Amino acid sequence: MTVPPPPPPHAHNESDPPSLGELLSNVSEDLSVLVRQELALAKAEATQTARRIGTGSGMLVGAAVAGYFVLLFLSVALWAALGSMIGHGWSALIVVLVWAVIGAVLAVLGRTALRKAKGLPQTTDTVTKIPGALTPHPQEKP
Repeated sequence: MTVPPPPPPHAHNESDPPSLGELLSNVSEDLSVLVRQELALAKAEATQTARRIGTGSGMLVGAAVAGYFVLLFLSVALWAALGSMIGHGWSALIVVLVWAVIGAVLAVLGRTALRKAKGLPQTTDTVTKIPGALTPHPQEKP
């Protein structure tokens, strides 16, 4: 995520202090840049979070489909094994085990992806610092 660099400091001559209009213009410009940067950061974080949630959700849907097939093939295997008491049911049981492994892998991967989604941590952190930046600071003595 790329955030635009901060604007250069406002230059003025030490012997000629800036006027009130220039100061207000500088503050307005700085606030405008700050708001644009915060919006860009929020957009980048929201996009990243949405991508992770989408990936995790897709994997959990895959796990649900795999779970459905486990039940389907387990039922078919049990039916075939009990019905014929020959080897036909065991082949269906192998298919059940394959789907069970696929479902377990998708569930673990999906759960891990969803745990990585943390919302907008940087935006939250920097937005909480804005009020402190707007409070007047005492003049430092040289």
